[in-house]
Amino acid sequence: MPSDGARFAGLHAQARAVQPRTVALRRAVHQHPELGLDLPHTRDAVVAALADLPLQVHLGRSVTSVVAVLEGGRPGPTVLLRGDMDALPMPEDSGLDFASRVDGAMHACGHDMHVAMLASAARVLTGHRDALAGRVLFMFQPGEEGFHGARHMIDEGLLDRTGPAGRPEVAYALHISATVPTGDVHTRPGPLMAAADAIRVTVHGRGGHASAPHDALDPVPAAAAMVGALQTALTRRVDTHQPAVLTIAHITAGTTNNVIPETAFMEGTLRTLSAATRMRVQDEIQRVCRYTALAHGCTAEVVIEPGYPVTVNDPDAASRVAMLAAGVLGRDRVASMPTPIMGAEDFSYVLAEVPGALAFLGACPPDVDPTEAAPNHSNRVVFDEDAMAAGVALHAALALDALS
Repeated sequence: MPSDGARFAGLHAQARAVQPRTVALRRAVHQHPELGLDLPHTRDAVVAALADLPLQVHLGRSVTSVVAVLEGGRPGPTVLLRGDMDALPMPEDSGLDFASRVDGAMHACGHDMHVAMLASAARVLTGHRDALAGRVLFMFQPGEEGFHGARHMIDEGLLDRTGPAGRPEVAYALHISATVPTGDVHTRPGPLMAAADAIRVTVHGRGGHASAPHDALDPVPAAAAMVGALQTALTRRVDTHQPAVLTIAHITAGTTNNVIPETAFMEGTLRTLSAATRMRVQDEIQRVCRYTALAHGCTAEVVIEPGYPVTVNDPDAASRVAMLAAGVLGRDRVASMPTPIMGAEDFSYVLAEVPGALAFLGACPPDVDPTEAAPNHSNRVVFDEDAMAAGVALHAALALDALS
């Protein structure tokens, strides 16, 4: 009797058969990148790609999301497959023939490939409709790059029992990676990606002439002292076994060389892997900034904007991803990640409500050393399109496995 993964070994060949469609959709989306929650061109491209399939298609009300439902041949639960659709606000310098035609926007994180893989997975799965005991919910999501798109879709009832496909029993997503060998699948149980919070601090002093700082309250030394004090707080106040990364990435103050400004501003990001550490470090940031400012005779206004929560993989779901990837793509194509990464993902909102898993799918071009490849979010990143066939096959296997 074949293993669970080997049952679906033929899916890779089926995915390769629809690869021309996958590539065509990916390139169409890549040339017309859109940002945030309003992606009309991308939405319409997805709807057109699904138009000839036996799917129930629902469009978002508050955002340009697309939800498509494939009803199986027999009753059963719902499995959710997610593909995010938005691009990044940056120029493209990849040199590709189908590079972005939109100034200042680029699909540098592989979301164009996510869209194409999910649409082709829907096409492959329609050929297995009679084998499905339940339904597949295809979640085409805008606004992953900091706009909380998944949360907007959840607020519209995506995961409700009265939603477009009922409440999902399990949820999966694949994320392309330019620094993983093409076709390899990496994942792990438990925390996979970090929570991300934005930090903004305004230090208020009193302006004056730079030649007479004693007549002013200079906010610049106070802000500079905060940067070092915050890093010290991480090492002194947070358990070394509880990861936390705090980066101040932007500092600005003043207008010229001989004026002490009224204010100094700095901002950065906090990344953590547990709710307890997240709360602890947020409290430390407030305390350190306010009292450091007071030590310099200034005051500090501290704003911490909550971002995405920790992305936590259900252990059983992560195990199924690894097992199925080994059966469909080959055992040597699967690796367990020893540690989480400190990037963030809004699929975390889905996994907070539904057991499931996110995995990384390698798309490093075969003639490039993964350690030297331009990474995701680089203006020069290039993804190997052959990896999409692996993604289509794995999406289909995950749905068939859940609904067998």
